[in-house]
Amino acid sequence: MPTIRPATAADCELIVTLIRELAEYEKLLDQCQATPAALCESLFGARPQAECLIAEHEGQGAGFALFFPNYSTFLAKPGLYLEDLYVRPAARGLGLGKALLAALARLAVERGCGRFEWSVLDWNAPAIRFYESLGAMPQDEWTIYRVTGEALTTLAAQAQT
Repeated sequence: MPTIRPATAADCELIVTLIRELAEYEKLLDQCQATPAALCESLFGARPQAECLIAEHEGQGAGFALFFPNYSTFLAKPGLYLEDLYVRPAARGLGLGKALLAALARLAVERGCGRFEWSVLDWNAPAIRFYESLGAMPQDEWTIYRVTGEALTTLAAQAQT
């Protein structure tokens, strides 16, 4: 039976290791800048920005789900946004991913959220099949836009103070 528990500050090294494994799987390791110190500040500092659940198998960290609140103006309710879900290859097929998602769904219900959502890379067919098997529906009519790096700095400079 998988164990799902809230992460603690002592888990930051493990979480960054898992994040790097996920980034490598997604072919994005060159973009991964997370450090244990930065993550610890984000999760457990004076103003936490996100939360994390750890999945354990046989007493070892085998996966994680990092999430944060969002908000739906149409529903006038909070939501949960899953930033990353990852289970180590050796622990896949043991129910850890489903247990993490079920724990997050329970949190969303307990917190009065109107929805629980996440993004998936369009080439990740195994993840897409898994999510759809749980009743998740793709939102094909939406396209995510992102501003980072120099474009973010340039846009911010255009703000009137």
